[in-house]
Amino acid sequence: MTKFIGEYTVKIDDKGRLVLPSAFKSAVSGEKDPKFVIKKDIFADCLEMYTFTEWERQSEELKSRLDFFNRKHTLFWREYMRNRAVVEPDSKIGRISIPKKLLEAIDVDKEVVFSGSDFKIEIWAKEKYAEASLPGEEFISIAETLPEGK
Repeated sequence: MTKFIGEYTVKIDDKGRLVLPSAFKSAVSGEKDPKFVIKKDIFADCLEMYTFTEWERQSEELKSRLDFFNRKHTLFWREYMRNRAVVEPDSKIGRISIPKKLLEAIDVDKEVVFSGSDFKIEIWAKEKYAEASLPGEEFISIAETLPEGK
């Protein structure tokens, strides 16, 4: 499984393209077809970017929990699948084009932060990334509620 670690600020070029940070590009360089799926995060004002393999795994896991003869499950699945994009870095420098609609959903202006989050990459408007940080005491408080390891 591919792991993404680190934070990288990237400027959007005149054509609305972004260069995938080299650390992330090299993390998927061994894959035959390094495609990503991008979607808006449900809980935060950022985009989530998954390798296509991870996206398939998560989608199958979620589908296995749904009953498509249940109207609410069907409506949930339809909404869950809205506004997704498949992107593939170009072979030269790793540029990707994220649909304008997705970038507008997180209020991106000129710069984004790619933040590695283990199995996914979060994409934030630069200004919002710093604002989304948890205060130290709140982070500690949440950490204290986590169950102990097995």
